[in-house]
Amino acid sequence: MANTFKLKTKTNVGVTTVGIYTAPAATTTVVIGVTLANTSGAGINVGVGITRASSDNISLLKNTPIPQGSSLEFMSGNKIVLEATDTITAISDVTNSLDVALTIMEITWWHWLKLVEMLLTLKQQ
Repeated sequence: MANTFKLKTKTNVGVTTVGIYTAPAATTTVVIGVTLANTSGAGINVGVGITRASSDNISLLKNTPIPQGSSLEFMSGNKIVLEATDTITAISDVTNSLDVALTIMEITWWHWLKLVEMLLTLKQQ
């Protein structure tokens, strides 16, 4: 099992919901921080959500204002756990107005899955 810290970014988010990060297969991801920066010349309203394979999609922020030239870090010590295929999304009410930085830790189970696969193969022989 490997733990890897990563920074995922997306620039120029606008009026269409976009995926910022999708947790890979055989991976649990801990979201440590989310920073949203208003890059437009006026105030914007933003949303951040989680899209899940189970269709239990949720909003973490909805129509939250960020003044011109400001940023918002809304995790404040909280953590969110993403399962494989869960996606963090973002949207703004102004075209090309939002930059997103996502700090995560991926916990990869790939090595364990390969070991189990190998043991099952050996057992069948």
